[in-house]
Amino acid sequence: MNPRSLRLELAPSAGLAVALLALHAAAALCVLAVAPGAAGLLAAAFVLGLGIRAAWSRALLRARSSVRVVQLAGDALELGLADGRTFGVEPAARRYVGRFLVLLPVRGPMRRTILLTPDMLDAESFRRLRIWALWGRLPAVGRPDVPPVARTQLSA
Repeated sequence: MNPRSLRLELAPSAGLAVALLALHAAAALCVLAVAPGAAGLLAAAFVLGLGIRAAWSRALLRARSSVRVVQLAGDALELGLADGRTFGVEPAARRYVGRFLVLLPVRGPMRRTILLTPDMLDAESFRRLRIWALWGRLPAVGRPDVPPVARTQLSA
C-alpha cells in the first residue's frame, strides 16, 4: 500500500449512539413541553424515532447505507458502504476537525456528512485522518528501521 494512502475501516461507536439518543430524547421532551396533547406526543415520537435511526445508521453502522470504509489517497476520497457498494466522492472544502470528532462533508453521487469519532478507529489512524482533514494530505510515514531523533538531541 502507498504510504500516502490510508484505508480506514470504521467500527461502531457506542458512545456516539448514546449521545445521539440522549440528544434526540431531550429534543422529544422539549417538543412535549411546548406542544402537549396528541400532536405533541406524535411529534415527540417522530423525533425519538429519528434519533434511533440516526444511532442505528451513523453510530452503530448497521444500516445498508452506513459508511464502513473510508479510503484516502491524496485528494481522492472513496467511501465503502455496509452493503458492499463503493463511491468516489469529493470532499468539501470546509471540514470540522476537533479533538473528539471529524466531520467530512462530501459531494458526488452521495451527498452527506460523515461523522467520525476516536472510538471508530485506532489512535494512529484517527490522528492521520485529522491531519488529512486539516491539511488535505496525509503525513509522511518514516522508515521503520530508522529510530526517531530524541528531543534532547535536537536542543543540543
